[in-house]
Order: sequence, then structure tokens, then C-alpha cells
Amino acid sequence: MMRYLPHTSDDIAAMLQKVGVDNVDALFTSIPESCRRDAPLDLPAPLSEWELNAHMSELAADMAVAPQYKVFLGAGSYDHYIPEAIKHLLMRSEVFTAYTPYQPEISQGTLQTIYEYQTLITRLLGMEVANASMYDGASGLAEALLMAIRVTRRKKVAVSTAIHPLYRRVVATYLAPTGYEVVEIPYKADGRSDLTALGNLEEFAGVALQSPNFFGCLEDLKAADELIHADKKTMMVVCFSEPLAYGLYKSPGSFNADIACGEGQSLGIPRAFGGPGLGVFAAKKKYVRSMPGRLIGQSVDKDGKRGFVLTLATREQHIRRESATSNICSNQGLCATSATMYMAILGGTGFRELAALNHDKAEYLKAELQAAGLKIAFDTPTFNEFVVQFPAGSQATYQQLLDNNFVAGLPLEPYYPELADHYLYCVTETSSKADMDALVKEIKS
Repeated sequence: MMRYLPHTSDDIAAMLQKVGVDNVDALFTSIPESCRRDAPLDLPAPLSEWELNAHMSELAADMAVAPQYKVFLGAGSYDHYIPEAIKHLLMRSEVFTAYTPYQPEISQGTLQTIYEYQTLITRLLGMEVANASMYDGASGLAEALLMAIRVTRRKKVAVSTAIHPLYRRVVATYLAPTGYEVVEIPYKADGRSDLTALGNLEEFAGVALQSPNFFGCLEDLKAADELIHADKKTMMVVCFSEPLAYGLYKSPGSFNADIACGEGQSLGIPRAFGGPGLGVFAAKKKYVRSMPGRLIGQSVDKDGKRGFVLTLATREQHIRRESATSNICSNQGLCATSATMYMAILGGTGFRELAALNHDKAEYLKAELQAAGLKIAFDTPTFNEFVVQFPAGSQATYQQLLDNNFVAGLPLEPYYPELADHYLYCVTETSSKADMDALVKEIKS
């Protein structure tokens, strides 16, 4: 941990003398007085270091987190075991950076890592090309829809309401000032998107689905491919928040997705109270020059030795100016590195076995909750997550569980008003059978 080392009064005086002013306030004379604060900040008295540590511990104790609480929350952020090897390897100087270098060819370790990341992502998603990552899953989806608009030159996109609500908010924010129209696709009684509501496909640049979707349900991507690609121009965008699902289920590329994008946090990245995340983005190769972000390629130097290069970086700071495909200023290099190590350490067999374990544990809790008299809201195959319907007035039950150190799913009513008394449960390999049995017992009581 880096300690806070304050400047002494003598230090401050020496620095002020060096720059030629009498006091700190003189450093801000260029700011008009009308823009300056004329009263002191309303802050509490300073604390000693040990008092501050105790205060922070008290604040942390107010949060319902593991291991004190048994947490059955996912909703776009998933608790998975992270191999210890990753924590060690991430600290190596060859790869310890969160940024794509501006003089990239001298940073062969970073470039090789990103190249391997792109290779593993294309294999996982069944796509032909992947970029060097985006900020997070939400920005990846927004950029995918903007890419579809660039490719097709149409000004309307369709987004399923079964996509993560926060992803949809980001899409709305991105597209609000552009004049492009966003049409929402409703979900059906089985938790899947109702594509029959699309109408005339010739109006749409792209149609976005999430699979597994926010309810944990697998979308019928085969039917979606047939319907969306009935119009040769409309692009099919498949997003995700849990890429581990593709260790068990078919990838977006297997269903002819034009763009696959989503959140890669579950690939060896801690939840960290909401960030940072990893924006995964892949597409068909024919659209590569319309992709946002950067791509790393492999080449040879003048002596014929293998080397890695920044192959494509069509953003405003490089070559495209106002015609840039995006203004993404940094890929999540360190998170992408962690994801690369995670996928490499697990390998194809380990990835599939872990996905199967997650699926089976979730199915166990689903069956136990059903046996306890609760209703599973959607009769559709799921991965990791599923929606449970409680009897009316379930808020008291939810609070009782919380009081007994169970975070029993995510209440869906704030995001879907029609789903009052519905809760989104998540189970990963970190959820023990004992914890699940204890939850069911508590619900029965």
C-alpha cells in the first residue's frame, strides 16, 4: 500500500517561492472570482491514520458482501474463482499496463498479449476478428450498434428489452444526440425476445439480442438468424454479460452473428464493487475496417523474425480524424491481459468443465426453490441465472433473508415494473451446496 506523505509548511513555501507566488490561492487567480468557492468545504475534522482505517472498516461493514453474507447476485457481475497464477503473472513488467502504447512496436510483450487475447476471444465467440477490447460490455453494445449504422447507412436499430437494463441506458445515452432511433423489442412469457414485433426489417441497421439474456434465458439465436438475415442488409448483434456460457452452449458465431460483444469481467477479473470491466468486441472479418478500437496483428521484421504490430487503429488520434470509427481512447489492457491468462490457464477442457459446473449448480438451486413452493418465472433453458417469483408482498421475506445474511437475488421491479415480487438469482462455482441448502431452509421458514 502506498502511504500518504504530506508536504510540510517549509516544502510548500519553497515550492511557492520557486514559481513566484506568495500563497496557494495565488495559483488560481486565472479563474474568475464568480467561479470560485467563497466558503470552506463542509468537511469533518481530520482523522489520524488509525482512526481513518477504523472509520473505513465501519463503512465497509454496512455492505452486504461475502464471506459474511451469502450472495446470490449476478446481473452482469459474476463471482468466480481466479487462479493465483494470474495475480502473480499480472505483475510482470512486460504486461503490467492498462494502456495500448503510442509507440507500440517497442512493447512486444504487451502486443503479443493482446494478440493472444484477440485469438482466444475469436475462438470463444466463434467470430473471425476481435479488437483489443472496449471499456465494458455496455459501451461495447453501443459501439456495435453505431458500427451497424455505419455499415448499413440506416438510422434505426432494435434492442431487446431482455438486454441488461444498464446496457440499454448506455445505448440510449450514446445514440440520443445522433438522431438515430432506438426501437425496443418486448420479451415473451418465456423470457425470450419477441422478434415478431420487429415489423419491416428493411428499416433497421441492426437488431441486438443478449444470450444468455438479463433473465438468464438463452435466446433462440437460430430463429433470430433466419428472421434478421431475411433482409440481407440488417446486422445481427449478439451481446452477453457472462461469456462463460459459451463454454457449454454454442457461440454467437455459430448462429451467424455479424457482431458479438459484451462484458468479460467473469474471465479472471475481480468484481471490485463494480469495476473495472472488460469490453469484448468481435465481428465478421468483412466488417473489420468499420470496427471501433484497435487490432493487433502479427508480422515479421527485416530479419524475418516474428513480431507484433498495431495493425489497425482507425480512431481520431491516428488517421481518420472526423471519420474515425470511435473515440475510444484506451482499451482495457490490463483486464484483457487477465482474461487472456484466465482462458489460457483453463484451456478448452477446463473452460467447458467450469461452465458445466456453473450450470449444474444453478439448476440444483432452481429445483430446490421449486420444491419449496416457489415459481420459476420463465420456462426456458438458462445459464447461471434464473428468475424466481415469490408470493405477493415478498419484500418482507427479502428483508428477513437479508437480516439473516442472505442476499437473495436482485429485485426486478425497479427495472421491470411488471415483474413485482420477481428476483434474479445467480449461482456460480463459488456457491456451495451448503449455502444453497441454507438459503432454501431459510426461505421455507
